[in-house]
Parts: sequence; C-alpha cells; structure tokens
Amino acid sequence: MPANLYRSPIPDQLWNRTRDEFGLPGLEQVRERLAAVHEDPEPLLQQLVRIFIDDEGTFCPGYQFRADLSLNPVVTGLFERALELRIPHNYFALWMMVPSPALDGRRPVDLRDTQDPAPLLAALGRVRADLAA
Repeated sequence: MPANLYRSPIPDQLWNRTRDEFGLPGLEQVRERLAAVHEDPEPLLQQLVRIFIDDEGTFCPGYQFRADLSLNPVVTGLFERALELRIPHNYFALWMMVPSPALDGRRPVDLRDTQDPAPLLAALGRVRADLAA
C-alpha cells in the first residue's frame, strides 16, 4: 500500500478483494433487489455507500447489507459520519477494508457487528485528518 493511502489512487485490487469477500453488486442490481422487498427503496438507496470504478460504473459494497437486505446500522452510522467529515465514498470503502493502526491492526469491516461503534468512529476521524493533511 502507498505511504499515504488516502492521497493515492485506490488500487484495483481493493475492489477485487471487496468483490471476492463481500460482493460488489451494481447500483441498479441493488435497486431491483431492494424494490422487491421494500415498497419505496429510495430512502435506503440514499444511505448506501456507492463507489465508482472508472469504466465499470457504480457499485455497492456488500458488507453494508445484512442477509435480509436490511442495512447494517454500524456501517450506515459510520458512513453518515464519513459524509459529515467530507470523506469521499471511495475512500470510505477503502478505509473499511484496510487494517487500521487505530483499531489495533483490525479492519473496520471486521468490526461492523460491534455493539459499540465508538472506536470505529474515532478511527474514522483519523482518516479525515489524513485527508486534510
């Protein structure tokens, strides 16, 4: 990984790893799936982490969904905070997948089912500091 991860282009390997480990469905595919379960999927679509991959389109990392297609509240809460901090979607997705020194080397994605998101929120704040530096 580059020395300053959040100032470098995001490597394609990250999207491949996300796709392999959690799935990376296209936005339209997610819209169709949500519409099959929810009368009005638009409020959910507005909460989604969406990444844009050059020449491929817009995708939604699968780690933000539960098995019943509901959204994981820890991930949506983190993403809401990322938006407040003006962290771009793609860099939030990167942060979720990369081991974090602030989390003792664990990946945020592996802590998405935690009962206490405070350590994740604190680690996310450090990303904003890296982006601003």
